[in-house]
Amino acid sequence: MSMTLPARLTSISLPDFGTPAVTPELPSSLYAERMRRLRERMDARGYDRLVVYADREHSANVSYLTGFDPRFEEAILIVGAEEEPAILVGNECYGIAGTAPLQMRRHRLQDLSLPGQPRDRSQPLADILRAEGIAAGSRVGVVGWKTYADRATMEVPAFLVDELRHLAGTTGLAENAGDLLIDAADGLRVINEVEQLAAMEAASCATSNGVRRLLWGLEPGVRERDAVRLLEWDGTPLSCHLMLTAGPRASYGLHSPGDREIQRGDPFTVAFGIWGALNCRAGFVVEEASQLPDGAEDYVARLVAPYFTAVAEWYGALRIGQTGGVLHEIIDRHLGDPFFGIFLNPGHQIHLDEWVNSPISAGSEIELRSGMALQVDIIPATGTSYFTTNVEDGVALADASLRSELASRFPGAWGRIEARRRFMADALGIDLHPDVLPFSDIPAYLPPFLLRPDRAMTMA
Repeated sequence: MSMTLPARLTSISLPDFGTPAVTPELPSSLYAERMRRLRERMDARGYDRLVVYADREHSANVSYLTGFDPRFEEAILIVGAEEEPAILVGNECYGIAGTAPLQMRRHRLQDLSLPGQPRDRSQPLADILRAEGIAAGSRVGVVGWKTYADRATMEVPAFLVDELRHLAGTTGLAENAGDLLIDAADGLRVINEVEQLAAMEAASCATSNGVRRLLWGLEPGVRERDAVRLLEWDGTPLSCHLMLTAGPRASYGLHSPGDREIQRGDPFTVAFGIWGALNCRAGFVVEEASQLPDGAEDYVARLVAPYFTAVAEWYGALRIGQTGGVLHEIIDRHLGDPFFGIFLNPGHQIHLDEWVNSPISAGSEIELRSGMALQVDIIPATGTSYFTTNVEDGVALADASLRSELASRFPGAWGRIEARRRFMADALGIDLHPDVLPFSDIPAYLPPFLLRPDRAMTMA
């Protein structure tokens, strides 16, 4: 099998692509424009009000619309046709909500506060909702963080859904409207503005260089908690918890680091995600194949080479207008054997949250569009001594007009993107369509033997 595969392991010099001095900030005017576009969609759907729920784990929709990121507490955004939106917050978020770049009217709803805190300075939820125009006959769209086949299904808390349905009554409705923001084909949050893309590129520089430092600094005998410090997380909000494990726990992937010492021969995985970016790598803590677990000495030929071949073809097929079904078929054709254990979507959209939605599935006719940011996220789960391999990076799609605007307004980011494209073509043998903008500073760079990070897979 390995003799027919073009992918091979070789010594590669990974360039320093540089990092931005500061992360681009989104202008306040962008939030007002997002609100305008949201209201257009509300009007087309026939909603009188849109209610957007957020909590610490699911804050992306409210943050995208307002620039306000709730801490400790839940928050509820109410959007009408014309007036300033209203934000319902608890005791601790009342002040910070007033600093948001989008002007909002604030209501203190102390039931959103932490248990045991004062509850004596706010009106009941029903009174606030009535004051915001939600009454009998109102048509209310409710945005949480998921969509379902039946719009009657909502994942936001019952205390909010029950009150909205009671107030709207039998002549109105309260239904799931999450697709307005996260529909995989045209949700507001899956088509990014140039400023958002520039911020994502900067975020990807931070996460990918963190993973790069870890790959080059990893040593047997170091505890997991010490190894994770090599990522140099600087407090930027995480899009998912930090993941780093070695040894028996590594096969589960999602664990946080513990006190275990990393041993030579261990399977190992790491994932580092902040708003707009995530990078992940997995392999074995070895220098060469002879140090691999018994029975997995052909790890590269059996798993990594076919995996990298599939990823390279996936990258080569990526472009505006491509359907998600074609990208899925590529992975299924190469890695459809049950041995590889691929069962999640081979790629998805990314934003402030690590997974927004995915247009990539069997038979998907969704066409990829300019402005989409995607996560290359193709994860084998062999359940065997071969463990896994993984090369997760972020990319974006941009037509000629968007590329020109990005190059003009953010020349540093554009220079890094062009350098990554050259590296992928020349060193890795992966030719990208002009639409494809790699954001990672370890773009498709896959070293299977983690104690030899200078040796990586290539199609060249």
